[in-house]
Amino acid sequence: MNPRARRILFSLAVLVWSGVMLYFHASGRINRYLAPDFRPLVLMGGLGLAVLGLFNLLTAGQSAACDHDHGPDGVSHDHESSDLHPLLAFALMVVPVLCATAWTRDEFSAASLARKGLYDSPGDLQTSLIVNIPPLTRELIAQRYPATPDGYHPLSLIELFFATGDREMQGVLEGLKVETEGRWMEERANNPNGTRKRLYRLFLTCCIADSRAIPIVLEYGKQPPEYPENDWVKVAGTMKFQMEDGALQAVLHVDRTLAADPPYEETFLRKNHMLPR
Repeated sequence: MNPRARRILFSLAVLVWSGVMLYFHASGRINRYLAPDFRPLVLMGGLGLAVLGLFNLLTAGQSAACDHDHGPDGVSHDHESSDLHPLLAFALMVVPVLCATAWTRDEFSAASLARKGLYDSPGDLQTSLIVNIPPLTRELIAQRYPATPDGYHPLSLIELFFATGDREMQGVLEGLKVETEGRWMEERANNPNGTRKRLYRLFLTCCIADSRAIPIVLEYGKQPPEYPENDWVKVAGTMKFQMEDGALQAVLHVDRTLAADPPYEETFLRKNHMLPR
């Protein structure tokens, strides 16, 4: 392949990468992968690659001196050739990212979530996460989270989960009628009668790679309703903190379950002012 064709091909590869980055930013899919502070970097990177790819594409036909001595015979040589065929190099740069963009579900599988702490004990997870949850009182809950018409206070799942490590919060939340939302998942631990499910959301520091699953247990006392795995649901019930297998577990005894739309920010973020309320 001649040098001009190679330059055009590799310029197109750069433009494909630029297009993928700009697409993720413009479509909002980037929200599921990066915390807000990092999202502008994707936009700037995509624009930078677009400028680079277009410049190389427009100048692909120009020749330039190599500025070094070719030896006494003046034999010319190709500075752009390599052992890898240009078409194969192009495919290796472009095909994986296009396939990943087209086929990813933008969510974790059950096996991946298990590796990210979905079924770990709350104590194990809390030691790996540092979150400053403001102290709660019944009076503060009544002010900040007014009860729904049927008497449930809408609290975020992260507050219910981290209460397992705070005796004061446990005292406030124990027996309280609450409403929360999250993703629906099977309960694999301590579920001999099949009456439990697990509700979780992801806690993210900077990107999806460092995320951890923040779960609570849903106890129905009977056969739970059926929802597709990883669907969003809103549940309401009475909050309990129970010792199970030597660890304190946040268990919501559910009175009702409804399908829910995903929130704008699907993950909990480290900054307190970004925690869902």
